[in-house]
Formats: sequence, structure tokens, C-alpha cells
Amino acid sequence: MNSSRPYLLRALYEWIVDNDCTPHLLVNAEMPNVQVPAGYVNDGQIVLNVSPSAVRNLHMDNQGVSFEGRFGGVAHSLYIPSDAVMAIYARENGQGMVFEIEPPAAEGSAGPDDDGPSGGEPPRPAGRPSLKVVK
Repeated sequence: MNSSRPYLLRALYEWIVDNDCTPHLLVNAEMPNVQVPAGYVNDGQIVLNVSPSAVRNLHMDNQGVSFEGRFGGVAHSLYIPSDAVMAIYARENGQGMVFEIEPPAAEGSAGPDDDGPSGGEPPRPAGRPSLKVVK
């Protein structure tokens, strides 16, 4: 099954903009294929203002987010794979969503017959979600 992250990113982006708020992305800048200005990365992460007034040519698809933005007055082309987005939220009130780290999908990986996590750790109950508060 495809990851739900890119679909949720697009929906939450639209919701934030429709409510006259400023959408921000929290990005893991150390993931493969992330193209962001290295001088603005802090502790392997970068926060990006992706409001319509702050970026040009914003494109969000199932593979990632791309746009042109200015940093210190210098134009940059950015690309963020969907799995590198850690959160999307509104700057004004912090409402949005934090995403869990998804393991890379490997071809030929175990399917429904997989016994679950190894190491003697019991599987997590499916009925109880884990949520984090973003402020």
C-alpha cells in the first residue's frame, strides 16, 4: 500500500492556507535526496515556510515537495522527498501533524505472514494511536 504521507501533506497544506495561516514543513535534512541550503540546517533539521507568498512553483506529488525559495536574498531550488517531511503545521497556532518515521519499503519484504518485530519486543496494539503535541 502507498504511504499516506504525501496525501496528508497536500490536504493539510490546503487546510492551513484556506484558514489564512502560514504552512511550515519540518524536514529531516539528512535523508537521501533532500536538497535544501546546507547553511540553514540545524541539528540535521530545517523548518521551511511554504506559504504561497514565500515560495514559487510549489509542486507536491507522491514523491516529494519541490519549490523555489529565497534564503538570505539568494534564490534556491529545493526538493524534499515525502519521507523526509517530519511535520507540517501552521506557524500561527501550531496546528498540523507530526509524522512517524516510516521504514523504507523494500521489494520482496515480508508481507502479512511476517511474525512482527524481532528482539523479543511484543508488537504494538493496533487500536491505540500514538500522537504528539506540536507547539
